[in-house]
Order: sequence, then structure tokens, then C-alpha cells
Amino acid sequence: MARQLLKGCEAIAEAAIRGGCRYFFGYPITPQNDIPEYMSARLPQVGGVFLQAESEVAASNMVYGAAGAGARAMTSSSSPGISLKQEGLSYIAGAELPCVVVNIMRGGPGLGGIQASQGDYFQSTKGGGHGDYHMIVFAPDTVQEAVNIMYDAFDVADRYRNTVMLLADGLIGQMMEPVTLPEFKSDEQIQTAKPWAATGWHEGCGRPRAIINSLHITDEDLEALHERLQATYRKIEANEVRVELYNVEDAEIILVAYGTMSRVCRSVISELAKHGVKAGMVRPITLWPFPSQAMAQVAAAPSVKKFLTVEISAGQMVEDVRLAVNGAKPVEFFGFPGSRIATVDEIVAKVLEMKEG
Repeated sequence: MARQLLKGCEAIAEAAIRGGCRYFFGYPITPQNDIPEYMSARLPQVGGVFLQAESEVAASNMVYGAAGAGARAMTSSSSPGISLKQEGLSYIAGAELPCVVVNIMRGGPGLGGIQASQGDYFQSTKGGGHGDYHMIVFAPDTVQEAVNIMYDAFDVADRYRNTVMLLADGLIGQMMEPVTLPEFKSDEQIQTAKPWAATGWHEGCGRPRAIINSLHITDEDLEALHERLQATYRKIEANEVRVELYNVEDAEIILVAYGTMSRVCRSVISELAKHGVKAGMVRPITLWPFPSQAMAQVAAAPSVKKFLTVEISAGQMVEDVRLAVNGAKPVEFFGFPGSRIATVDEIVAKVLEMKEG
């Protein structure tokens, strides 16, 4: 199959359509505007529906409605817009509905800036909205990996009746790279049985009335919901963890990074080799569930002396790294808040300083 040169946001949108998405609800914000723009032109061509909502809050609740009717629906936004969607995402979690959300991250807090950032790690992996819930969070480091993730995202969401989020910094969304697009999924592949969906009911139809709801008045009802949710999360943790271990054999310094920073760290590892330092990298592909077991196994290797987590943030994923390493080896952090991206030379200098220390 021929490769095409596509911008990240456009490739993500096309992959979602080929993976079965037929309903998109969103609101413009930089740097993800290419996704709704692309969807507005492309979805009608495949019999789908694009609707620009009056707000991010409305968009997330429109996804709630479409997902509740059994449709494959998604929304996308960037950082402040995702903040506004949190109420709807919490309701979606409480109603146990499958859907897909894309966050092309920009700097914050507040309106911040429009450049790339990784400052939404806490927001995405720790729930974001109110209540005990989780989204499955994927973090690609190339446009091709973003395509692959989006193509299967609706299958994963349907499998667990859970929200799937693709979390990418603005560089992944805006860069252009050659990609191979998958074929359209067939109707048979897309049409998963959803007996819980509210698709219309009448006397004598032979099935119970479907009720889509996230309100549970009694303690017993709410506890029953949480028992189901927690059981689902344990299944996700058992089956959906994805991680890349890069050059970790006999490494003494382990870098931990995702998204654009993992691309920078590959160059760092090559540069460190010139200084006689053997370094490797653990790249989480699922930020939730976090690859804690893989991280702990790497930490147990006798050659490993220290970890360095590198982020485009003031330090967020580093907390999960420290929990996973659990004191077996020191874990340090290097990065900058806002949208400043650490350079190869800066990270190399930090590693050399760590090694001397």
C-alpha cells in the first residue's frame, strides 16, 4: 500500500474514520483545529455526521448521546478545551459508554500558549473530571503510531465500554510524516452487538428497555457501579498495557519519555554512546494503564544505576515512574514547564552530571 505524506491531525482524523467513526462533535481550538476541519469535509463523504457544537461542554455531551445510542462517536480538543469537557467525560464514565477523545496538548495553565506541551498528563491519567474513573490513554510518538492507535481505538473502547484518549503533544499533531493508512473496516467489523444501547423500545420488542444513566441515588447502587468499573479497570490493566523498551540491555542510565520527548531521547542515547555511557529508554505507549511492571523489571537489572524522566512539563509522569521503580534505583527529572523542549545537548549534559554524581 502506498505511503502518503500527512499532517498528524489529518492522519488521526482519517484513521478514526477508517476505524469506524461516523459521528464527530467538537469545537475549534489550536493546535487541533485540523481534526474538526478535516472531519467536516470527510465525514459526509462516508455517510457520517459532523457537528460543530456551541461549546466544548456541549460537544462532550453530544458524544454522550451518540455513544448511548450505540454509535462510534468521538471528539477532539486541546488542553483548555479538554478541561471544559471533563464534566461530560465523567458522565460518560458513569454511564459506562465507549467513545474516543483526542487531546493535542498545548501549554498552560489557563490559555497558556499554542505550542506543544505535555502538561496534561495528570489531567488525562488521573481522571480529570470528578469521581473515581479512568480513561485508557495512548501516547504515540510518530504520526504512523497515531494512525495505528486511532484505527483500533473504537474497538478498544467498545471492548470495555470505556473512554479511550489519544494524548499527543502539539508537535505530533502538526508535523508531517509519511504514513500507510489501513483499509476501511467492514460493517461486520464495526457493528459490535450493544444490547445496552438506547436504540428504541416498544411493547413486545423482546428486549428490556435500555436506560443510559450516571445518577445513582442510593449508596448501594453507586457502590455496584463502582464494583463494575473497578473490575473493568483491572481487566484493562491486565490486557492493554503497551510499552517500548529501547536499548535497555546492559544500560546504566534509563531515560523515560513519551511522545515527542521520546524522539529526542533516541538521539540522546546515540550521543551518550560517544561519551562511553550506555543508556536506554522505557517509552510508555499507554500512560494509563501505566507500564509499572515493565518499569520495575528494568529497575531490577544489575546494570541500571539511575533513571531520568524527561518531559515537556514541570514533572508529572515522573511521579508514576517513582511509584513503579519503588525505591529500587534513584529517579531524577529533567524538563521545562510551558512549551520549552529540552535539547539533546541539555539532556546529555544532565545525564553526564548524574553519572559523575
